[in-house]
Amino acid sequence: MPLDISSRFAFTLEEPSSALLQFEAATLPDQAIVDAACRITGIDHEERVPAQDGIGERVWLHGSGRIEVQYEARIKATRALHPLKNMTALPLHHLPGEAVQYLFDSRYCRSDEYQGLVDADFDGTTGGTRIAAIRDWIFGNFTYSPGVSDASTDATASFIARAGVCRDYTHVLVMLARASAIPARYVACYAAGVTPQDFHAVAQVFLADQTSGKGAWHMVDATGMADLSKAAIIGVGRDAADVSFLTSFGPMTFEYSKVDVASRA
Repeated sequence: MPLDISSRFAFTLEEPSSALLQFEAATLPDQAIVDAACRITGIDHEERVPAQDGIGERVWLHGSGRIEVQYEARIKATRALHPLKNMTALPLHHLPGEAVQYLFDSRYCRSDEYQGLVDADFDGTTGGTRIAAIRDWIFGNFTYSPGVSDASTDATASFIARAGVCRDYTHVLVMLARASAIPARYVACYAAGVTPQDFHAVAQVFLADQTSGKGAWHMVDATGMADLSKAAIIGVGRDAADVSFLTSFGPMTFEYSKVDVASRA
């Protein structure tokens, strides 16, 4: 079943400056754009550039005053999901270049100091079993609470608070996966069933499956809200900073954001 997506937001650039946007679903081997339309008003210049890892596009804007973005799309995903517990971790010396950067600390995910914790709290687990245990621990111990975190909240603060939104759940999962020497990256997506409905965040971890032994990225949602087989991926990054739907490089006043996602027969 395809997803019908409606995404709208508006902001004001207080002086002539640039902004970088990432809000459109990406074209992927397991994700097709059936139909899409985008309208951006109030700008002087628009230019599209490839996003992180070549997944999706970012949009450079330049202008001043009120800017409004309207995006409508129908996306059909044909993504097969595999049980995490059947997957093993690749030996580090066999990791491909694309995965290596996702072992390291990033702006919101400082994983080095958690290596002892994951070895103690998730002792006896490895690979996909470790990731499943981390996912289930976050789901069982965190409270989904809009308003308790903001754009400055990092994974350590969320780990201590045991509360947050999808962004915070994902940052903690990414941090603990990297502390376990498993590459993990942040994924921005659209998904039905998310409450409250908004841009959604999940993780991808790089694991080997038992059949081929080759490594691949596998999606994980610590909130438990999204049907990952149908989610529409927007982009990926080291953490939320890499896939923000709006990054302003000048004084900016944000007005509103409204996202609607429905799964259609």
